[in-house]
Amino acid sequence: MSEADVENGDHVGLLAQKPNPGLKFDKKLSETERSTREIKFNLNPGRSKLHTRSISQSSTDSYSSPSYTGSSSDEDEVNPRDKNQKNSKGSSDFCVKNIDNAAFGRREIEIAEQEMPGLMALRRRAENDKPLSGAKIIGCTHITAQTAVLVETLASLGASVRWAACNIYSTQNEVAAALAEAGFSIYAWKGETEEDFWWCIDKCINSEGWQPNMILDDGGDATHLMLKRYPAMFNMIKGIVEESVTGVHRLYQLSKSGKLTVPAMNVNDSVTKTKFDNLYSCRESILDALKRTTDVMFGGKQIIICGYGEVGKGCASALKGLGCNVLVSEIDPICALQACMDGFRVTRLEEVVKNIDILITCSGNKNVVTRNHMDKMKTGCIVCNMGHSNTEIDVGSLRTPDLTWEKVRSQVDHIIWPDGKRIILLAEGRLVNLSCSSVPSFVVSITSATQALALIELYNAPQGRYKQDVYLLPKKMDEYVASLHLPTFDAHLTELSDEQAKYLGLNKTGPFKPNYYRY
Repeated sequence: MSEADVENGDHVGLLAQKPNPGLKFDKKLSETERSTREIKFNLNPGRSKLHTRSISQSSTDSYSSPSYTGSSSDEDEVNPRDKNQKNSKGSSDFCVKNIDNAAFGRREIEIAEQEMPGLMALRRRAENDKPLSGAKIIGCTHITAQTAVLVETLASLGASVRWAACNIYSTQNEVAAALAEAGFSIYAWKGETEEDFWWCIDKCINSEGWQPNMILDDGGDATHLMLKRYPAMFNMIKGIVEESVTGVHRLYQLSKSGKLTVPAMNVNDSVTKTKFDNLYSCRESILDALKRTTDVMFGGKQIIICGYGEVGKGCASALKGLGCNVLVSEIDPICALQACMDGFRVTRLEEVVKNIDILITCSGNKNVVTRNHMDKMKTGCIVCNMGHSNTEIDVGSLRTPDLTWEKVRSQVDHIIWPDGKRIILLAEGRLVNLSCSSVPSFVVSITSATQALALIELYNAPQGRYKQDVYLLPKKMDEYVASLHLPTFDAHLTELSDEQAKYLGLNKTGPFKPNYYRY
């Protein structure tokens, strides 16, 4: 599918070209020959061999420069769409990097299951009742070991699913292979082009003899494509469950314009998602992502967090704890005041951009970091994004002939200015924690249980309960998700007496807080 076929919205980013085969090394070449050939094709011959690196594919597609992917096998160079793969049952209704890696993915899934007690408990409690029997779910999320546990849980509850990735860099190839081997229709691999990205989603939606009736989305891409290309099919959907800020924003826009013809559940703003996934998960995963990609020492670093919502709060808290001097930029006076009360200086990016060591975007907005900002950064500044949308950093403005892209390692690029200054861009401005590291399985268990309950609620709701609008997850379900995870900590809840429940005007079994309560 081309860019013209799908008006994919700002958050998807520039349409990538097919990878340039560029400079390929013969496996039989000696190390000396390889070095010689690399120098021969270097675009900056004046630089020493010590600093010679090949240019990343992302920079060479537009300018036909030589590139080296670093692959050790010709098999890795083949687009999965060009392969003819079948699982052990003979099915070919999938497209993954390498089905032969399924055994490795299965082991990762088994590890994730041990750290996802709440979701596994939900599976055990509901699998006999099959509350999703007859549900045909299109999933478009990050495909990780934790997602695989959700996929298999939905199947255990009676659903039929087809799944694609919501991010071109976050797919764990071996996990996708394990799901395909288990019989699931998975269309995803790490390193998709934008064309591949939309093709995979389309293959999940448009399948002969299979009519979807539910959507589980992360970013709104499956919803967008179905509405754009298959409007009649979209109108037959029973419900949409969306878990990201970006996707929820799109749903509210559709609702406001009268184009949302089905009910949707906003799980991003459920308490269990906002507090645990956005805050506690990001508090851990931002450190993991930065360490894995750059080996940076945090103590004493000048860091600016753009956006002080739950994600920004988690990032700022973690980095402050390791001795960083953390600054915050904000547009919202309430969030800004929270940052001040938490001990952070609130400033504008342009006032400090020349001195910062690490910049992290967490706003969900577009063009938060522009070319003008990056022109002023000092050499070695690390730039990354923790928001779902990849438009927070204006990466497109860096794809110009005057700048050189230099691949350092997977998901790490040097962007080099004509005067020799270089900044370090992570994951090409996409979600850095899922592109470059991972997130805690326990937190994903909380989010996944929330998603599963939202799907069950929308699918089984009687006619008329939900209109063509966007709804929050009922408070009772939020509390149920939390209760599923408490046994892990051997936590014992205090029970209200009849007198206490009457005094508070509550049911003894909850919900315990009104919808307007701020946790």
